[in-house]
Amino acid sequence: MNLSNHPDGYSIGPSLTTAELVDTSAEIVIAIEKGGLFTRFVEEQVDKKFKSIIINTGGQAPRSTRTLLKRLHDEMKLPIICLTDGDVYGEHIAMVIKSGSANAAHLRELTVPDAKWVGVWATDIEKYKLPTIPMTESDIKRCYDLQKDPRYQDGIWKKELDVFLRLKRKAELEAFSKYGLTNITDKYLPQKLELAKSL
Repeated sequence: MNLSNHPDGYSIGPSLTTAELVDTSAEIVIAIEKGGLFTRFVEEQVDKKFKSIIINTGGQAPRSTRTLLKRLHDEMKLPIICLTDGDVYGEHIAMVIKSGSANAAHLRELTVPDAKWVGVWATDIEKYKLPTIPMTESDIKRCYDLQKDPRYQDGIWKKELDVFLRLKRKAELEAFSKYGLTNITDKYLPQKLELAKSL
């Protein structure tokens, strides 16, 4: 089965997660939190432009999706890049791909420790002057909860949580449309993919 044959992509289920991975011209996997942006990326041929495999995580990635990400990384030697909304839940979606969920941390076959979270970061909200909405009490509580998690004690993970709490604002991936429909793929994504090499 050639995954590029179907213009809208394939559902990730048992047949795909257990299939033999034969070959790819891709050099990277971009895991996107949102179905709407996944569709936009397909329309703009991000897969060709960035020599990538694009995967819609549909929010918190289910086990089948995480299994496929793990296999693409381990068997095809592809780096995994996570692109999420600019909120605490997006940050956690990336962390679950990287190190698993708290309830299933023992399932190492579902994790990609080398995965990179490239944004949307809290600092991006300020840097790109993105339209935002206020964080809810639930969002703020989630930030404080994650601050107690050992995985969020240093690096970009700690820094961005701290900025989310300072701003008390959040932004969606679609916020980049403020600058035009293709801004996220023309400007933001290339900058972030370059930055990912140093993370």
